[in-house]
Amino acid sequence: MPTVRITQDEAADDLLGRDPLALVLGMLFDQQFPMERAFAGPRLLADRMGVDTLSAAGIADADPDRLLAWFQGPPAVHRYPGSMAARTQALCRLLLERYDGRADALWSDAPDGATLLRRIGELPGFGAQKAKILVALLGKQYGVTPPGWREAAGSYGEEGSRRSVADITGPESLAEVRAAKQEAKKAAKQAAATAPAARS
Repeated sequence: MPTVRITQDEAADDLLGRDPLALVLGMLFDQQFPMERAFAGPRLLADRMGVDTLSAAGIADADPDRLLAWFQGPPAVHRYPGSMAARTQALCRLLLERYDGRADALWSDAPDGATLLRRIGELPGFGAQKAKILVALLGKQYGVTPPGWREAAGSYGEEGSRRSVADITGPESLAEVRAAKQEAKKAAKQAAATAPAARS
């Protein structure tokens, strides 16, 4: 069981370290929301469900209104509780259909990084970038290193990078990743501002 320090909250990080579904959901929630709050979301959800470990079946079979209430809080599990509750339920239903409800089955027998990336990319709410970041997080902190995992993760898999949650191992690296993200946003804005206007 890996020791992770993504959220800087002991209970939330403990769940991320021992519950594969919590890890996948944390990655799902990491969208238009502070990273540490996104990854603390699964602990909040588990507490509201009255469970110590999240279950794909428990979420998939939950009454949608009840699930929405768990997401709404206060505090809310995510800034968009409605759409994120629906996406979470869809993700858990897919895990039940294809992987017996086991999130770790996404990677436990993955023969290579490309297969792992493809499986993660098929999850509801996981685009290409999010899938690569989860591959990098699994490789760097969870010991999931099938052949070609770094290539599958792209720049997020680079040793010593500070690009994503995959690189957060404590408060210092959290600050470094946040600074790098802000710098990237700033550069993207500047590039957009200086780009020639498209001809009409």
